[in-house]
Amino acid sequence: MKIGAYQIDTLNTGYFALDGGAMFGVVPKKLWQREHPADTENRIRMALRTLLLRSDDRVILVDTGIGEKFPEKYRQIYAIEQSGPSLNSELAKHGLSPDDVSDVILTHLHFDHAGGATVIDNGTLKPAFKNANYWIQQRNLDWAMAPSEKDRASYLPENFQPLQEAGILKTLAGPAEIFPGISAWLSDGHTIGQQLIKIADDSQTLIYCADIIPMVSHLKLPYIMGYDLQPLVTLEEKRQILTQAAEQGWILVFEHDPEIAAATIQASDKGFMVKESLKL
Repeated sequence: MKIGAYQIDTLNTGYFALDGGAMFGVVPKKLWQREHPADTENRIRMALRTLLLRSDDRVILVDTGIGEKFPEKYRQIYAIEQSGPSLNSELAKHGLSPDDVSDVILTHLHFDHAGGATVIDNGTLKPAFKNANYWIQQRNLDWAMAPSEKDRASYLPENFQPLQEAGILKTLAGPAEIFPGISAWLSDGHTIGQQLIKIADDSQTLIYCADIIPMVSHLKLPYIMGYDLQPLVTLEEKRQILTQAAEQGWILVFEHDPEIAAATIQASDKGFMVKESLKL
C-alpha cells in the first residue's frame, strides 16, 4: 500500500501470549474465548506486528516487537514464538538489513513494543539499528524511567537505556508531525504518553493502533485491557478514534491480532466492527 510518499508494509516479528483475562479486563471469559481460545495457563496467542514505511530517503520502523534478549524462563512465561519470522528476516524479505533503517518510532516503551530496539552483541547491550534515530514521547520516557508498581514489569531499562547512552533516543513533546505525512496521536489510557502513528495524504489515512486497540476484538468499546492505567480514559479515546475511523474510512492496523493485520471499520447498532479486512 502507498500513502503519500510512503510504501507501507506490516512485518510479522513472531508471536507471544498473555493472560486472556488481563487482555480483556472485565469482559467474562465466556465471551472473549469464542474468538481467542486460551491455553492451559489461560494465555492467548498474539502477534508482534510492526510497521515498515519506506520513502525515497527514509526507512522507518514503527515499533520493534519483543526482541530476542529474554532468557529461556521468560520465553516460556510469555510463550514467545520466533522459530519462523523475525524482525530481521522480515526486513530481508524487502531487501533490507538493520543498517538500512533510518528511523524507529516507538509507540511506547513496553517490552513487547520496544524489546527489539536493542540487542546483545558479545555480551554488551547495543542499539539494534545503529544508523537510526529512535523517536518516543518525552512523557512516556519519563514514565518508563519511574513507572508505577502496576506497570513496572513492562518497562525494562535494557530496551531504552542503551539508546539514551548512544545519543539516538529523540523525544517528542506531544502531538506532532514527526516526518511529512507521519504524525503522532497521543493516548494516555493504556500508559502515559503512548503515541499512535498516523500516516495520511489527501485521500487515505492509516492509524497504527498500538495498545489502544491491539486486536480486532478490542473494537468493542468495553473490551479494555486490565493492564491499562486509566481504563475510562481508554474508553473515551477509543470512542473518539473509532468514530472518526468509521466516518472517514480510515485503515486501522492491529499490532497484536494473530489473524487480521488491518481493516476498515463501520459503526452499527451493535458497536464498531470490521468492514473489510486488509493485508499490508
